[in-house]
Amino acid sequence: MNEQTLEKMKTMKLHGMVRAFSTSLQAGNADKHTADELLSMLIDSEWDERYNRKLNRNVKNARFRYKAAVEQINFDAQRNLNKNQVLRIADCEFINKKENVLITGSTGVGKSFIASAIGHQACSLGYKVLYEHSAKLFARLKGGKADGTYLKEIVKIEKQDLLIIDDFGIQPLDQQSRTILMEIIEDRHGKKSTVLTSQVPVNQWHEVIGEQTIADAVLDRIVHDAQRVEIKGDSMRKKRTNLSEELTEEEN
Repeated sequence: MNEQTLEKMKTMKLHGMVRAFSTSLQAGNADKHTADELLSMLIDSEWDERYNRKLNRNVKNARFRYKAAVEQINFDAQRNLNKNQVLRIADCEFINKKENVLITGSTGVGKSFIASAIGHQACSLGYKVLYEHSAKLFARLKGGKADGTYLKEIVKIEKQDLLIIDDFGIQPLDQQSRTILMEIIEDRHGKKSTVLTSQVPVNQWHEVIGEQTIADAVLDRIVHDAQRVEIKGDSMRKKRTNLSEELTEEEN
């Protein structure tokens, strides 16, 4: 009977239940549980199995730059990071409120890592997330206009609960990139959330976007009511390099 039950579970793709029931049978614990306890164990196992599959799928689809966790964020005083603010953002309530987050700071200070950590947290909470490097995003969408995949890409972006655009403003936008950015932001405004990281201070984004009318429209939708995180301090990459060199010297 147990074998038949396991086969039926496999047929119904109840993989979590199969694993839990098989383990219980092998350990000789199945008869030690009451019916309620056994049912609860099986359902919990199936729930965990499906949650983990969905999480892994969301993380894979997001294409994060870093495998990062909120617990790994460095809150050293010199970084000027408000720990309470970052942790509030990491609870992802801003996604429910359809708000944006702007993370700025000089190169190497950890903007991308923090954005990736927030993205991973969003995935763990069941949100659909997409991580994009700004230059690669605009290049791909420009190519999409040429090969006919543009609309498909735009629809995919629009469906994401959270869009992370990394290294925004690394170079001034041309006319085609401005139009693409305007369409992305317009589609998401008041409906979905966007995280942008940039080496350029927010008050200089107008110059990066160019063309006053479009810049005004984009910034009005991005910046209004957005939560801002400004990171200071030295480059984290430089610190890691110096530490590695010091350790090497000690070993020698």
